[in-house]
Amino acid sequence: MPPAGFASSAKLPSERYLQFAEREEIALRRAQGFGVREIARQLDRAASTISRELRRNAATRGGGLEYRATTAQWHADRSARRPKPAKLVVNPVLRDYVQERLAGAVVAPDGVAIPGPAVTWKARRHGRRQDRRWAKAWSPEQIARRLRLDFPEDPTMRISHEAIYQALFIQGRGALRRELTACLRTGRT
Repeated sequence: MPPAGFASSAKLPSERYLQFAEREEIALRRAQGFGVREIARQLDRAASTISRELRRNAATRGGGLEYRATTAQWHADRSARRPKPAKLVVNPVLRDYVQERLAGAVVAPDGVAIPGPAVTWKARRHGRRQDRRWAKAWSPEQIARRLRLDFPEDPTMRISHEAIYQALFIQGRGALRRELTACLRTGRT
């Protein structure tokens, strides 16, 4: 069975990344004694790309920093592996914090309900504003900013608003309950 990179359904990698053929050229030119800038000129790449490639993906097993194309390709494939675990999946405390605020049901440790932020009405939806779940809910932007105030010394309790949206909408990143999308300001699901 051919490797996944050679399968007919495999997506070709972007020109942004070095290909295996380019890595072979780098290894060949390096063995011939060419410098980084000369290799970069011959491959029509930036010198920083070549030096970074030599530094990151060198074969270190023998103790030296010899460059081998097959080892370099293996290192590059391993570091580019996806999907990486989402932050809300890995950190349950952060996930609970975000879910409580998205739902608008924030309770202090002593049991007293904490009111959510003031939500301005944009008159885009029908019905009474008070009946809407998202009238009390916090936006992902507000949650992301509030984390710095509530947990100033804990860097694990940080997340961007984009990551919260991804956890809600993108199937593979779905660390948050899907019904929380009804709590977003636009009311879209």
